[in-house]
Amino acid sequence: MEKIVYTKDMTIGEVLKHNPENSITLMGFGMHCCGCPMSQMETLEQACAVHGLDLDFVLDRLNDKA
Repeated sequence: MEKIVYTKDMTIGEVLKHNPENSITLMGFGMHCCGCPMSQMETLEQACAVHGLDLDFVLDRLNDKA
């Protein structure tokens, strides 16, 4: 299986589609919008901005688990 690399341009929906367990990581950062319809269109970069999170830190955590 090819290792996925998560990027700032991926939507929350794409991140969850690749690995549903990423919801645990995202919710740990306070992103409780994983089931929200907006998550299908909102990028990681946009979600981090809305939640006041450091995008690089979130990407590091997601990619460490990929």
